[in-house]
Amino acid sequence: MSDPVVVVHRSSELLAQAVAARLITRLVDAQSSGRPASLVLTGGGIAAQTYAAVAQAPAHAAVDWSLVDLWWGDERFLPSGDPERNETQARDALLDKVAVDPARVHPMPGPDATGHGDPDEAAAAYAEELRRATRHEDHGMVPAFDVLMLGMGPDGHVASLFPEHPELYDERAVTAVRGSPKPPPTRISMTVPTLLSAREVWFVVSGADKARATRLALSGAGLMQVPAAGVRGRQRTWWLLDRDAASEVPSELARSGSP
Repeated sequence: MSDPVVVVHRSSELLAQAVAARLITRLVDAQSSGRPASLVLTGGGIAAQTYAAVAQAPAHAAVDWSLVDLWWGDERFLPSGDPERNETQARDALLDKVAVDPARVHPMPGPDATGHGDPDEAAAAYAEELRRATRHEDHGMVPAFDVLMLGMGPDGHVASLFPEHPELYDERAVTAVRGSPKPPPTRISMTVPTLLSAREVWFVVSGADKARATRLALSGAGLMQVPAAGVRGRQRTWWLLDRDAASEVPSELARSGSP
């Protein structure tokens, strides 16, 4: 697993624009190898800002969006189209504005999906979808995603994996989450082994309420106490922060991404 690289931007607006530019470049680079790129999306306010910045950037046309496989790291177990779903957020901000191939867009099932009214059934179905998309060269039970984007909560949770919750021990590819401390209580999430399959993991974090969790995650805290501390990319791990989120990070760990 890779060591984290921390880049700090002056504001959340600059952070979103910088991550958008970085993402466009990374997807173009992945496609230059002659294969589709794969991207795992997240939810949250800074994620929505980033997706909107991608859609607004003229350079987004350099990506062949019809050859990007799109997945989600977690989802609220709500019906399709619900405004609280991460999928709805991503579609509104980006996916409805670029020429994606619907067959390459892989939302997590909601309770309205045929045959998946139970979250455990929905999680198993998503795990099977990941398995079918896995190639021999991925060397695992899920694809080796080019970029896996993650936010982080003030408690250090990532995707829908919360501190001290049993889902952190789950070795399946995808798990149902019940009793989430954040509403809604029922969710679906990729598990730690699946998150660790990504070539690059990008933590995109903004806000002073995330400062303590950011410091703990980068200081070697345990997975059970700070789930974000236990997730890294196979090749690269980026912590892309605004100044507020980085306010407790030791200066020697961070580099400036914007003046």
